[in-house]
Amino acid sequence: MSTPGTVSVLIPTFKRPLGLARAIASVTGQTRLPDEIVVVDNDPEASARELVEDLARDSRVPLVYVHEANPGVSHARNAGFSRATGHFIAQLDDDEGARPEWLESLLKTRQTLDTPVVFGPVTPLATGQGPMVTAMLERLYARTGPEADDYRTRDWGCGNSLLDRAALTLPDPVFDPRTNETGGEDDVLFVTLQKQGVRFGWSAGAEVIEFVEGSRVHWKHLLARSFAYGQGASQNCVHAGGVNVPALAGWMAVGAGQALVYGLAALPAALAGGPKAGALCIDKAVQGTGKLIWAESLAPRFYGAAARG
Repeated sequence: MSTPGTVSVLIPTFKRPLGLARAIASVTGQTRLPDEIVVVDNDPEASARELVEDLARDSRVPLVYVHEANPGVSHARNAGFSRATGHFIAQLDDDEGARPEWLESLLKTRQTLDTPVVFGPVTPLATGQGPMVTAMLERLYARTGPEADDYRTRDWGCGNSLLDRAALTLPDPVFDPRTNETGGEDDVLFVTLQKQGVRFGWSAGAEVIEFVEGSRVHWKHLLARSFAYGQGASQNCVHAGGVNVPALAGWMAVGAGQALVYGLAALPAALAGGPKAGALCIDKAVQGTGKLIWAESLAPRFYGAAARG
């Protein structure tokens, strides 16, 4: 049993030493320090061990290193949840950096709104990209919301989230292993909690910056990510205890309409409205295609064994 009020920050990582060091530094600079930082290294070669051990020597916060050699994003997150001792688990990805008031804001929102799940804003940052790519990055990686704390029906995504384990009935395992390579483990979890009647909160002051770098700024990755986001809506109708045929048919119909309407509008929108309008239409069209072509066998692979080449 965890001690009431204690907080674990969970950071899964895979071969991002600079990003991991940046993420850890942002957590150790918080106005409200956590009780521990749990780093889950999903690299079979345990490449993050030395870095974490070096940082632990002078850290203001206990650093816990966990090696999860079994590949997959769900395996990594599940290993972190199993090891974390906190009453609250705040999640930060290894490509993110938290503002100093991040954790304090999440905890305050949990108390004032009485919501056991809280999300905060995510602002993507990429350097040296053209206007269309920048607009697409904002659509795919940004999480925006109201300027004040509020209740939300959907702000899914593990990066920049807080869960009150004592107030939740979590699945076992917490994250679905079927999503190890494709991602979407967060969607499956939060859909499950939403169906239990769990309320979500928005913490306007809990901002994190997502540093979008490397291959993730290339169009091949951006379009694959958009397609996968679209697939998620239809796939959630299959994951949760069977097939919800009416819901699945509805999402496929929406997807067909999106693919047709936004696909035809993309070029005129870009010419008339600029990069943001063009990116919106491209994103909507590709996500619509994903809703229509939702089979998991056709899902892009971003994590786990797929990330290891």
